[in-house]
Amino acid sequence: PAAGGGAARPARRASGGGGGGANDRRVVAPMQGTVVKVLVAVGDAVTAGQPVVVLEAMKMENQLMAERDGVVESVRVAPGASVGAGDVLVELADA
Repeated sequence: PAAGGGAARPARRASGGGGGGANDRRVVAPMQGTVVKVLVAVGDAVTAGQPVVVLEAMKMENQLMAERDGVVESVRVAPGASVGAGDVLVELADA
């Protein structure tokens, strides 16, 4: 039988950005970690799949990608910042 109970949803792949639907405007941290690099600035045009932030988690560096084309509307983190799972790192606007 399948395991039931309060099993947590599987973690998103670290290379992914946000969720989907309305949240694809945001690149969120898939897990707790430390921001190593911010690869974009406000006003930069980005394409789907482009790395925007490098996050160190569990002693590994993970590139977080934009899930859609757009323009960087806000960058909410800086290198060295500690983030939690689900924290918004970058927000995108329509190009």
